[in-house]
Amino acid sequence: MNPDGRLGRPAEILLVEDNLDDVQLTKLAFEEIDVAHRLHVVHDGEQAMAFLRRAGDDAKAPRPDLILLDLNMPIKDGREVLKEIKQDPDLRRIPVIVLTTSDSAVDRLLAYSQHANAYLVKPLELDEWFEMLRGISLFWLDLVRHSPSVAGTTSA
Repeated sequence: MNPDGRLGRPAEILLVEDNLDDVQLTKLAFEEIDVAHRLHVVHDGEQAMAFLRRAGDDAKAPRPDLILLDLNMPIKDGREVLKEIKQDPDLRRIPVIVLTTSDSAVDRLLAYSQHANAYLVKPLELDEWFEMLRGISLFWLDLVRHSPSVAGTTSA
């Protein structure tokens, strides 16, 4: 990471998403907008926490600069994952963007009360999907100055 907080390297992005179509759309969008990144994908909350805690097969997982988190997943849902991330001193500074189909006021309130950094409802149109990810990239990967304890860190 550069001294000014810019990454200066490909961004490590963790996508926590069980819908394979949404995974593919996200991959395509990040390729289309040509952002320097490494996208890591897990399909449920337990896999997400193993990746973040570098457990088992994920022992050498990089620390993400950004987490894109679906709420409605099998095994352990995104609400539980968000709570665990934000309660963990080693993980809580990683920006978490909730990216979900739910526009429920209850879900939004819960996500923000658990310290989600943003709450976005998945768009239905392909061009809107790409535009949303372009905005995420511009804001979170280009404009935001990252915490030295998150960006560029390879150990917990």
